[in-house]
Amino acid sequence: MLFDRDGTLIEDVPYNADPGRVRPVPGARRALDRLRRAGVPVGVVTNQSGVARGLVSPDALEDVNRRVEELLGPFAVWAVCPHGEDDRCACRKPAPGLVLHAAAVLGVDARDCVVVGDIGRDVEAARAAGARGILVPTPVTLPEEVAAAPEVAADLAVAVDLALRPAPAFPDLPASPGAPAVPAAPVPAASESTALAPTAPISTAPASAASESTAPASPASIVPAATARADTEEPA
Repeated sequence: MLFDRDGTLIEDVPYNADPGRVRPVPGARRALDRLRRAGVPVGVVTNQSGVARGLVSPDALEDVNRRVEELLGPFAVWAVCPHGEDDRCACRKPAPGLVLHAAAVLGVDARDCVVVGDIGRDVEAARAAGARGILVPTPVTLPEEVAAAPEVAADLAVAVDLALRPAPAFPDLPASPGAPAVPAAPVPAASESTALAPTAPISTAPASAASESTAPASPASIVPAATARADTEEPA
């Protein structure tokens, strides 16, 4: 089960480079621990264009993610897009790259993954990867995004309840406003999901995750590339 970071697992602090400002959303640790007890691997898929913008250093990003793990427990995979909107990478949500990458690291089919996020691009990334998407709205979630989401949960506890049940059958729904029209596609082989053009997501596993994860992500270098709602889902 894959989670967006900012606005979903922790409070959204745009371009946060300070671990001291990390605050879990209510019920996040309880929901994650429930999944861990059930033997469900949990991971994070997050856009972090603050790196490309020069607002967050790679080391600061790692420090913030480590603090997230201190508060919420270990994650089996971290899939992070450090690119900007203009980089046209294949990993930045709503593109499917982060979801495909995380699934490959975990050794599972993306169609067996559930992605939980607070805005439309999280659901669109899931849809594009062939995964199941669940929206947990917050005050920044647009009404159109709620209407377009195949499944909506009031909070993380309800999202976990839904995820642990069989997925309902839904007709194809319209994409959220501003999202590319990307149909759900068959999941590529693992070798394809890590060869995203023109740039790939970084995959990090803070040290605390190594002993807990059954399939820890390998450290990788951040590829430098060069809120208000327009980009503060950004930390997402």
